[in-house]
Amino acid sequence: MFKGLGGLGDMAGMMKKAQEMQTKMAQMQDDMHNIMVEGASGAGLVKATCTAKGELKTLDIDPSIFNSDDKEVVEDLILAAIKDAQTKASERAQEEMAKLTEGMGLPADMKLPF
Repeated sequence: MFKGLGGLGDMAGMMKKAQEMQTKMAQMQDDMHNIMVEGASGAGLVKATCTAKGELKTLDIDPSIFNSDDKEVVEDLILAAIKDAQTKASERAQEEMAKLTEGMGLPADMKLPF
């Protein structure tokens, strides 16, 4: 179709790939809200579930840790579980992005914004 136009044929192909990538990125953004990861602390006494976007969805606390003398410990366990879930969410998002960039022929370590 673009024969005889030199590099313009390559440009059209690049534009098409960029458009495909944009569509896949938008789909991935939507998917990140549905992928759940769980973080835990205190040997599983406190569990936090986040989306791959890092949005906290649930917090599960084993009732055995409730003691007025241990208030600060409980607070620390809650924070640790949330941070663990958010770290796992970030790692999962990076894994999903690596799948996308690999499928597009881009370097696996290429950082693209979410």
